[in-house]
Amino acid sequence: MDLGEDSGRLGSLPTTTSRTMSSSSSAFFSANQSPFFSPRSSTCQLSESARFDVQCDSTNLSADPSSSSSGIPDPECLSNVGFAVSDESLMPAACVSSDFPKFDHSSCTYGHLHDNGFSGIIEKHRRHIRSHDMMFSPVPISLSSYQQSSYDVYIGLHGRKPSLLRFTNWLRAELEVQGMSCFVSDRARFRNSRKHGRIERAMDASSFGVLILTKKSFRNPYTIEELRFFSSKKNLVPIYFDLNMGDCLVRDIVEKRGELWEKHGGELWILYGGLEKEWKEAVNGLVRADAWKLEALEGCWRDCILRAVTYLAMRLGRRSVVDRLTKWREKVDKEEFPFPRNENFIGRKKELSELEFILFGDISGESERDYFELKARSKRKHLTIGWSKSRSLEERRRECNWENGSRKGKEPVIWKESEKEIEMQSTERQRYHRPRSSGRNSRRKRPAKFIYGKGIACVTGDSGIGKTELLLEFAYRYHQRYKMVLWIGGESRYIRQNYLNLWSFLDVDVRVENGIDKRRMKSFEEQEEAAISRVRKELMRNIPFLVVIDNLESEKDWWDQKFVMDLLPRFGGETHILISTRLPRVMNLEPLKLSYLSGVEAMSLMQGSVKDYPIAEIDVLRVIEEKVGRLTLGLAIVGAILSELPINPSRLLDTINRLPSRDFSWSGREVHSLRKNTFLLQLFEVCFSIFDHSDGPRSLATRMVQVSGWFAPAAIPVSLLALAAHKIPEKHKGARFWRKLLRSLTCGFSSCYSKRFESEASSMLLRFNLARSSTKEGYIHFNKVIRMYARRRGVTGVSHAMVQAVVSHASLSHHSEHIWAVCFLLFGFGNDPTVVELRVSELLYIVKEVILPLAIRTFMVFSRCSAALELLRLCTDALEAADQAFVTPVEKWLDRSLCWGPIRTNAQLNPCLWQELALTRATVLETRAKLMLRGGQFDIGDDLIRKAIFILNSISGEDHPDTVSARETLSKLTRLLANVQAHTSP
Repeated sequence: MDLGEDSGRLGSLPTTTSRTMSSSSSAFFSANQSPFFSPRSSTCQLSESARFDVQCDSTNLSADPSSSSSGIPDPECLSNVGFAVSDESLMPAACVSSDFPKFDHSSCTYGHLHDNGFSGIIEKHRRHIRSHDMMFSPVPISLSSYQQSSYDVYIGLHGRKPSLLRFTNWLRAELEVQGMSCFVSDRARFRNSRKHGRIERAMDASSFGVLILTKKSFRNPYTIEELRFFSSKKNLVPIYFDLNMGDCLVRDIVEKRGELWEKHGGELWILYGGLEKEWKEAVNGLVRADAWKLEALEGCWRDCILRAVTYLAMRLGRRSVVDRLTKWREKVDKEEFPFPRNENFIGRKKELSELEFILFGDISGESERDYFELKARSKRKHLTIGWSKSRSLEERRRECNWENGSRKGKEPVIWKESEKEIEMQSTERQRYHRPRSSGRNSRRKRPAKFIYGKGIACVTGDSGIGKTELLLEFAYRYHQRYKMVLWIGGESRYIRQNYLNLWSFLDVDVRVENGIDKRRMKSFEEQEEAAISRVRKELMRNIPFLVVIDNLESEKDWWDQKFVMDLLPRFGGETHILISTRLPRVMNLEPLKLSYLSGVEAMSLMQGSVKDYPIAEIDVLRVIEEKVGRLTLGLAIVGAILSELPINPSRLLDTINRLPSRDFSWSGREVHSLRKNTFLLQLFEVCFSIFDHSDGPRSLATRMVQVSGWFAPAAIPVSLLALAAHKIPEKHKGARFWRKLLRSLTCGFSSCYSKRFESEASSMLLRFNLARSSTKEGYIHFNKVIRMYARRRGVTGVSHAMVQAVVSHASLSHHSEHIWAVCFLLFGFGNDPTVVELRVSELLYIVKEVILPLAIRTFMVFSRCSAALELLRLCTDALEAADQAFVTPVEKWLDRSLCWGPIRTNAQLNPCLWQELALTRATVLETRAKLMLRGGQFDIGDDLIRKAIFILNSISGEDHPDTVSARETLSKLTRLLANVQAHTSP
């Protein structure tokens, strides 16, 4: 029977894919979707009483039937057809490229599925199936009425190990993204000769055969047959999964040599009744394919997959794919991690193994003995990840069924997603047994724990305890299991921009759409959601990414109070989410509470390079450990001081105690950690005293720390930081005058000296652990605790110095976050006060050179419409306030005495500056009107452009090009506004 007849008998199958397929790639179909079910015996008939329990919403290989990249299985998709199967029988194994037509599953009819045999060897293999395993299992094949004539790659595998299926999913998705069509199959799962025939035709029609070999593959007759087939065609591409290429020698396997083959080796052809000659011929064929050398060991998955895709693209003549992968890899090597790996990382072994278990659901190596379970509270029926205040009637009905449930056995856990919440709840209900004793005190026993492993983890702890270090170590340790580590700063004002910055790594276009000529124009909110959904869609492929959100400040975005969860991809997919925060709970997740280092680990961190302290000094170190709050940041600074200076712990403690604590006006929730740990602040002051003693009372290192508190929470260029530090005003004007004179006399040598001073100051900050190095050359990063203290400690004029340095030397494409920090200081966003006051000339320069380019880039390139418009609105308010001051009569006595007439205004005294101010205000108004045009806000845009035209007419005249351009914008707005009113009028 051909594929068309089979599809006509069974109907068509609806599928949902989590991503857009290329024209030459394939839409893979999972076994979880397949309505083909065949018995494990040679013949079997489905009775009416047999119940089917099928998932029909997955498109990826998965060890867990609940895991899917495209969403959550619909429990009603096969409402009239179902039968109970075990978790193992739901294991998908093959995916075939095609587009699947839709049909109603509830009307499916299944006839007899006979097995007529495949070959003599295969028949012997089938007779080895155990009698207790005689159950129905899904058979993964293509269900399309269209059969592809050829494939670029055939991928064969054998096994159900979660890591194997995760690797295969990744390889298949990566090939598909690069435009190579694939056919994936685990032939040992099939029991029907017709389906085997189709797979054989796909093998013959494939340009290359990629076989993923494990230690159990050599006892599988189908793998042996595939090895012989592709070796004879000279297009075999073996990938050794958890194997070395040198391990796969016939003699070692047969004679059980080595630890690997002692258990899994032997005369393996006997296990399935094959021929020794054919088995040895197949294994020896691997030697002829040794040019590929693809080994997917535990620590090199990413390298193996990228090499495989690159080699296949080269052999298939896809040179553009090779160039694209080469450029992407060069970018990743430079920008993947924000910080270099901490080679002196201490402890946290248990926390690392717990994070591995949370994210992957399984663990390997020494971590296998550690488990992390999510405890369910007795009053909560299921764990809800979301913020829904009310639940639907359907959910209440499920809870009633939970109470009255009568099924037993293990309950697999699935993840459901709705508009308001994401839930983790069971697909089957636990059966509760009544206790034998009946009475008032008798209770039903409920399951106490849920195993939690759906790809999202949250680490919480105090500031400075080492959350970022833990996440960084985990990312470096397991980065080969992901295509890339995507690091996002979680500060509430910057998190959305940081999220959209991922477009360059994901090759996604997040620019605003031009909807002026379309029938329906999207609102600003819809355009922002579209940009975010494009990034989120890329993260929902079968390609695994690790998204690290470091220092999440709030569950809500600062700009529009939307939940951060709206940015994240669907939980339970291949992409994993790792969050660090000081919040006690995020999204109702049970967080991993990060505790302090043990006494031995803390002592090792404080001792540094000096290991031979006497007992009395060791006791002093323990006192310092308690006084510093056992924070990892404080311990690291103590260790750096003891390593850099000839000082013992007793003298250091005495020095810290003798320093007076500064009196600050503490306020706000953020500074609570500083207020309760004054000893840590005194330790910072000791470092500043060391810097000032080394370089003088105005140490550049100290000033760099002071000014760092006003920069954005991102890596800061050392040159920009030093420039801002130099601009901090001095207390004594005489010293400032002589310093300027000295600079003017030595201007030719100042650049080399300044660079040397900058490097020495930054090196000192790094050595004393007040700053940490960045993977970007010439950048450093400051801990949030240090930045908060520097902001409170800073002298007058520090914020103004930071604004001057950023405005004069920052680049919009490289330092946009620091330019936004300048905007937060200049304008009162939200309820924040204005920190820096500028002169009119300075304000005009910043508006034209910084504010307008930043707003346009934020709007057009990143689709952050609300943030850009709010920035321009506040800029307009500032210009209007300056204009109002210009038209206010002069109150200075000197100005009145010189005029010998009526009181004049600043606009009359300085007409050129006033005209420039008015024209700048008109430019901002016109820019706002044009942006309103793109969001359908025609009425607001009409009002803004009329104000701009009035200013331009008054100063430039009606015939000026700027006035003519503004009138054209007005006519367009008027026409569109009239069209809207015509369509909305009754």
